[in-house]
Amino acid sequence: MPYTVFFGLKSKEEMIGARATTANEALAMIQTLQKGEREIKFIRSPHEGEIGIEMLRVLAKEEEAELPVVPGG
Repeated sequence: MPYTVFFGLKSKEEMIGARATTANEALAMIQTLQKGEREIKFIRSPHEGEIGIEMLRVLAKEEEAELPVVPGG
């Protein structure tokens, strides 16, 4: 499921949206953004609406459980 992470500089009102195709990809993006001067404003999903980081973590665990296990991978 796709996600859009909206973020901006902590000192400004401007926002930028970046798309991720999975919850895990969105979490990785958020981790990178938080290392800099970026503030996560909100996360949006077409199915879930606006969600927070904790809900995104729950959805990432659900996605992992749904992924098929690849032998030897």
